Amino acid sequence: MEKATRYRGWGLLFTATILLGTACSKKDTPAPDEPVGVVTLSFSHTVKGVPMVLNGPAYTNALGETYTIRKFKYYISNIVLGNGSVSDAEKESYHLVDQASTASLSFNLLPKVNSYTTLSFVLGVDSLRNVSGAQGGALDPLNDMFWTWTTGYIMAKMEGNSPLSNQPNNRIEYHLGGFSGPHSVLKKITLALPPGKTLDVRKGQISAIRIAADLDAWWQQPNSISIAGLPICTTPGAQAKAIADNYAKMFTITEVINN
Repeated sequence: MEKATRYRGWGLLFTATILLGTACSKKDTPAPDEPVGVVTLSFSHTVKGVPMVLNGPAYTNALGETYTIRKFKYYISNIVLGNGSVSDAEKESYHLVDQASTASLSFNLLPKVNSYTTLSFVLGVDSLRNVSGAQGGALDPLNDMFWTWTTGYIMAKMEGNSPLSNQPNNRIEYHLGGFSGPHSVLKKITLALPPGKTLDVRKGQISAIRIAADLDAWWQQPNSISIAGLPICTTPGAQAKAIADNYAKMFTITEVINN
């Protein structure tokens, strides 16, 4: 309703402007000559540095517990490139990264021309969008990453199997959410580019940042997570927060490419 009202308002303003014989443009329209470049963010998933394979080999956590992975996906939002003095934030910045979907593992940003030394983002969906009603695209509830309008989005999900699980079919399920209060799993992550590297965004050029996310971080530091003790975690709370405190450290920038 608010959006429709705004557009009706602009229509009235445009009509009035025509009658007066003057020009009119939206205040939030960017300058047409503002230079931007293209930056491709690419994600790869590993377990202890070994490429992740769904429904594949068994992996071993820090407690010596073995498990396989059936699903692994999470939200990346509020992406910002910075260099200490300026920053550039992506608009409508919501992406679902899914190991089962090759197309989701990379996407493009259109930042302003500059040189950048840091990349930051939120792992999860910010609190405003958790209470904004039905949405589309990456935030569509049909993506199987949404609980209810009360509990909001699942920020990260991992499912698989382990002989240490006492659940039917030895399944393990971690659906991690909670966007407010002391048990919020939202994590703002800031990554510095490798020493001596800058991301040089130039008009008409494509640059790239490659990021590795290692699932092994889920199980350790600062919290030791045992599959035998916690094979299922599918509600907001202290257990979800403990895993989120761990997985906030799973990202590393592995390569920066300037063209």
